[in-house]
Amino acid sequence: MSTTTEREYTIKEAAALTGLPASTLRYYESIGVIDPVRRGESSGHRVYDDADLDQLTWVACLAATGLSVADMRTYVANGRLGPSAAAEQAELLAEQQQRLAREAEAIALRQRYVALKVDYWRAVQAGDDARAAELSTRARALADDLTRVGRS
Repeated sequence: MSTTTEREYTIKEAAALTGLPASTLRYYESIGVIDPVRRGESSGHRVYDDADLDQLTWVACLAATGLSVADMRTYVANGRLGPSAAAEQAELLAEQQQRLAREAEAIALRQRYVALKVDYWRAVQAGDDARAAELSTRARALADDLTRVGRS
């Protein structure tokens, strides 16, 4: 008969394995983003197990998407409810997907603006006044879009 012993991890090890700083692990636990972590009997220190690491890994993934702490807390709470919360989970993630799409659009716009300015300064350096003027006009038009995106 073979028994598998579940591995235990210190907060330092859990932080290294998940990419979340120890301070974030403590914070997430204190505000209910993650379940309370078992404490060592003699030391009182947090002792993480594989199930804790699994939860921390997907919470780290949610954080990496830019999901707010409040939304992560809702997501975790809904996860405990199972299928009855599926619609709310899908809606929460669909909203995040829309936010990310808007961010990607804004980044693409900023990249286009920077590329125009690089081309503009290369034209100036080369003494190509006509090209520099054309690029400057395009950059001014794009600047209006950048200002609009910056306000939203």
